[in-house]
Amino acid sequence: MSKPPATVRELIRENYSSLTQSERKFANSLLENYPAAGLASITIVAANAEVSTPTVARMVQKLGFKGYPQFHQALLKELEAKVSGPTKRRDNWASEAPEGHLLNRFAQAVTDNLQQTFSNIDSAQFDSAVRQLANTEGRLYVVGGRITRALADYAFTHFQAIRQRVTHMTSSSATWPHYVLDMVEGDTLLMFDVRRYETNLQRLAELASERGVKIVLITDQWASPIASVSEHTFNCWVEIPSAWDSNISTMMLLEAMIAATQEESWDKTKDRYDRLDELFDMTRLFRKFS
Repeated sequence: MSKPPATVRELIRENYSSLTQSERKFANSLLENYPAAGLASITIVAANAEVSTPTVARMVQKLGFKGYPQFHQALLKELEAKVSGPTKRRDNWASEAPEGHLLNRFAQAVTDNLQQTFSNIDSAQFDSAVRQLANTEGRLYVVGGRITRALADYAFTHFQAIRQRVTHMTSSSATWPHYVLDMVEGDTLLMFDVRRYETNLQRLAELASERGVKIVLITDQWASPIASVSEHTFNCWVEIPSAWDSNISTMMLLEAMIAATQEESWDKTKDRYDRLDELFDMTRLFRKFS
């Protein structure tokens, strides 16, 4: 299976060092409101970014497009993919998938997703997010959506063993104001949101951000709207030959974060592990082997 075409976001990252100062200004404007900032006419997007029309034309050609119309169509296709439901996703794969057993196609798609995900993670941003997740001076809140609540539950199970002051927010948005009430500046909110993006999660992120809470967002390659208020955003590639998206790359990134957070304050974490094992022994919850 051939790799899916690179997104405009990826092309900008790959070519950013070769852009002029004015071209970078347009690129930054686009990334701040992606992909909406590039969906108008070339004159409008140039004016919104406060650059000239020739600047936009030169930049899209540097990204590999013949001209602005082709660039515009690429963004429209990304937007269509961003809002597509399970039936549409499955139709896309059914029409484009090469011959071969589903197991082989699935394995290739997952491999490509992992490669794309980890090649687009900035190590400095990852390290900064980990320090934030390990900071026990503030409370760590964890929440997911309709599909990603399983990831949130998995994250909570591990983080509550690694550090103190961890809260797993319930999946019912009606209870969220009670959590927000206790949020203070310096707290961290780890959020999971993938297409179709959930408006209640976006509103929660906005409320938390207004209270000075730093948000770590794990989302898909198209990026949840929550990215506009998050301190750190991590994009995971999720498409597979299925009506549903895959959480494999998302889970691998999460596990990398868990491992790194554990190492960030290992002395304290080891002490928690030891004391936790003592409690497990006292309660006899797990079978011991000699």
